[in-house]
Amino acid sequence: MTSQQPKIIAGIEGLKAEVGNHLGYSSYLTISQERVNQFAEATGDFQWIHIDVERAKTGPFGGPIAHGYLTLSLGPVLLPEIFAVSGISMGVNYGANKVRFMSPVPVGAQLRAGAKLMNVDEIAGGAQVTLEIVFECEGAAKPSCVAEVILRYYV
Repeated sequence: MTSQQPKIIAGIEGLKAEVGNHLGYSSYLTISQERVNQFAEATGDFQWIHIDVERAKTGPFGGPIAHGYLTLSLGPVLLPEIFAVSGISMGVNYGANKVRFMSPVPVGAQLRAGAKLMNVDEIAGGAQVTLEIVFECEGAAKPSCVAEVILRYYV
């Protein structure tokens, strides 16, 4: 993955001005078998379709695939390449409204994220931001994951 310059959004008012806008794309990240295995270790999800390379070759996808939740968990890795918010003291993940895993992420795939700012609501000390994140593999016909996630930014 190569680092790119994120779009800098000026505080809560800047976030409000971006509602409805697509903020951009991250660069591509190679999904390695090592990353998939590490995710399996961290979560205890050792399903063969993810970690047994030889058996996965005879499975429905022709090889091992990343866990869906591994794909989703790459949001904090990829989003900082897309945008950053200035004038805040802290940002936290707050949850998700909807997550769909629509197509597999094969091991070895190039994965990127795109982000659209859907909504900004003021909260005590900051703002709650809803983003649509679309994770896609290079060359794939449809996205791998579409997630509506919620972040909170505090000033």
